[in-house]
Amino acid sequence: MPRISRRTLLTGLGGAALAAATGCTARQPSAVASDSLDAGASPPPAAVPSVTVNAANGPVVVPGAPMRVVVLDTDVLDSALTLGITPVGAALPARDTSYPEYWPATRTAGIRLVGPAGAPDLPTVRALRPDLILSNQTRDGDRYEQLREIAPTVLTQTTGAPWKANVQLHAQALSREAAAAAFAGAYQRHAGQVAQALSAAKVSGRKVSLVRFVEGGGIRVYGRQSFPGTVLTDAQVGRPDAQNVDQSDFEVPPDQLAKADGDLLLYATYGDPELSGANATLASPGWQALGAVKGHRAFPVDDQLWFQGIGYTGANYLLDELQRFLGA
Repeated sequence: MPRISRRTLLTGLGGAALAAATGCTARQPSAVASDSLDAGASPPPAAVPSVTVNAANGPVVVPGAPMRVVVLDTDVLDSALTLGITPVGAALPARDTSYPEYWPATRTAGIRLVGPAGAPDLPTVRALRPDLILSNQTRDGDRYEQLREIAPTVLTQTTGAPWKANVQLHAQALSREAAAAAFAGAYQRHAGQVAQALSAAKVSGRKVSLVRFVEGGGIRVYGRQSFPGTVLTDAQVGRPDAQNVDQSDFEVPPDQLAKADGDLLLYATYGDPELSGANATLASPGWQALGAVKGHRAFPVDDQLWFQGIGYTGANYLLDELQRFLGA
């Protein structure tokens, strides 16, 4: 299977899915001056009815087809952009200073940064006059009452492994369910194609290790119940024994780096490479002794994509990069 560039993938999958969403009626201004209509002209479209979404925080009534959306974590940023809505505001993880590069700058240039995820600046959010706020309980459960005073707020329980179900909830809140279904189908087909390509190249049996150096959080290895872990499962890719567990991630001390080994090792850094321990670990004898490192099968990956790009656009890019790393 030929490799797909990020631009081609975004254009192809986005066009197909957004075409499925064209049945959604665009919101109209709440009032139109009567003298601006010619006699006999068709009346303005009816307002899109509100929708009740069963979120983790309970039933939430949201406006139909909201347009001024604020997203307070990276998964809802992917959902909104994937489904054709550019948020008016977004929160990013505290150590990130720019929007994920897997999105073209033209898609993110107009988004106002509202502070760090988990601690957004509420006056800035309010000033954007959102008609919908999207986040999760882990990040913003303790400020839900403050957020709902600004705009209807829809929270999932958490992020990461349940990302597919979360996208469906985001799609309901955004009135983009048809587009979400199209993206889900396209992703499943893509995962199947990658699995077939890996099998044909006789590399599907290789076990892939996922490692992340986190400023303030040490060295983490990732199990099956994580966003990248679920994508590897969908591509029918195996995991090293230490990571073949039903949990998201766990921290390993420097003297247990063997748990980071695999036939292929993919690692990312969140925050400063010095403060996260990445620089020291990569130069350490323990890291250099790993089979993947000695075999030149250890590769750095984009943290904002592999560990924060939690949604269908991010997942499709992971599949494409995984295929490239495994040489299929």
